[in-house]
Amino acid sequence: MDEAIGRSSQIVDCREAQGIGEGGGLAQRGTISESERFDVVAVAMSPSKRHITKPICEITYGLREQGIRTSVLVLESGSGVPSDSPYGGAPGGTMAGINEKEILQIRRYKLALFHLGGIGGHVVYKAKTFLRYVDIPTIIVCEAPVDYEDFAKVGIITRLVRPPPDKVECLGTIVDIVTGVVRGVSAPRDKLNEIVIKVKFWLSKFEGEGMERVK
Repeated sequence: MDEAIGRSSQIVDCREAQGIGEGGGLAQRGTISESERFDVVAVAMSPSKRHITKPICEITYGLREQGIRTSVLVLESGSGVPSDSPYGGAPGGTMAGINEKEILQIRRYKLALFHLGGIGGHVVYKAKTFLRYVDIPTIIVCEAPVDYEDFAKVGIITRLVRPPPDKVECLGTIVDIVTGVVRGVSAPRDKLNEIVIKVKFWLSKFEGEGMERVK
């Protein structure tokens, strides 16, 4: 699809394939909407009554409106909590995870943006699960008031706080965080602006440094 946004036209491959299971409209789980360039990938959790993809759609449109080539990946198993989370989940509930195909899809991009949820412990351990094998710079967008130290405590390298070398459990690096983005409702304009500014900054930084990673 050739999508005209403002004065910039972008080619977007709407969906790789129909998602498995029930999803919200086109944004079904296990699908990817690819831009013509591998610049930014926005990663959404699997749609459900609690995991509504509305904020990620608004974020994606906001980034594309600013000329940032952005793809959208909806995880096949993004809802629930990871198997190594100490918080557990509801009996019979789903387990969050990422498969090899999704890892390879994300690793093609210069920068990843993960939209997570409103429970701090869940956000941290989901990020750990998703970044364990995804070795690219990442911006975390969520509702929970988390900080870099929260992620470093579970073995994730972050821009400001790093775990001891023997405690590092992830290849990916968190370079920025945007909190206060509530799942399932429209994102405030100031939050969309904050996301756009941070994505532009890091994308330009990596491109200017020949894609040198923050490690």
